[in-house]
Amino acid sequence: MSKINQLQKIIDSSNNIVFFEGAGVSTESGIPDFRSQNGIFKSLKKYGDTPENLVSYNYYLDHTEEFFNYYKKNLIFEDAEPNPAHIALSKLEKIGKLKDIITQNIDGLHQKAGSKNVLELHGNIHRNYCQICGKEYGLNHVLKSNGIPKCECGGIVKPDVILYGEPLNNAVLNFSIDYISQADTLIIGGTSLVVYPAAGLINYFNGKNLVLINKSETPYDNHSSLVINDAIGNVFSQIKI
Repeated sequence: MSKINQLQKIIDSSNNIVFFEGAGVSTESGIPDFRSQNGIFKSLKKYGDTPENLVSYNYYLDHTEEFFNYYKKNLIFEDAEPNPAHIALSKLEKIGKLKDIITQNIDGLHQKAGSKNVLELHGNIHRNYCQICGKEYGLNHVLKSNGIPKCECGGIVKPDVILYGEPLNNAVLNFSIDYISQADTLIIGGTSLVVYPAAGLINYFNGKNLVLINKSETPYDNHSSLVINDAIGNVFSQIKI
């Protein structure tokens, strides 16, 4: 039996699926992984620093205008569209098999594909808020601003995105743990499972089927029910829902 057929059988027999993803799901929609070697070299040459530092909370505080300059040019891709993985997961949710998506991505493509139950570990570029009065703003307000985006009250409008050096949202983490611990199938896609604390969420899975879909190996391959080393969009484009 092919690995695609094995995945099809697992999905067909499961009623409580949770999907946990990394950057590899978004790269297939044309959003580059800014932590890749190419991204690092590009940022060092153009900005004189690494991506991790350029989107860190300390850099945001100390070099706010430079932060927004980098952020708007390198983390926002307005024209990105959902790929076959996003669309398939939305369909699985609609038929009641997929209970939740837990994502490390900030692009909002799952919602664009129609998914409702999405836990965002690192936030979402489409939500922004004033750090003084708390007023909420959409993405356009940030993109159209010259330099630092400001609120009508004068406060800085910060993206609702977890920057390096900021803690993850405890409520989102706890919900993620609850969903994973109750799932009968956990499908992990587009992540090498080396960045913590997000990667540690896999340890809360007590279900039957652990599926890993990633182009490269992960530290958990030997503990899984099924490993597929392929692009996740290509895999889900072959699944019948």
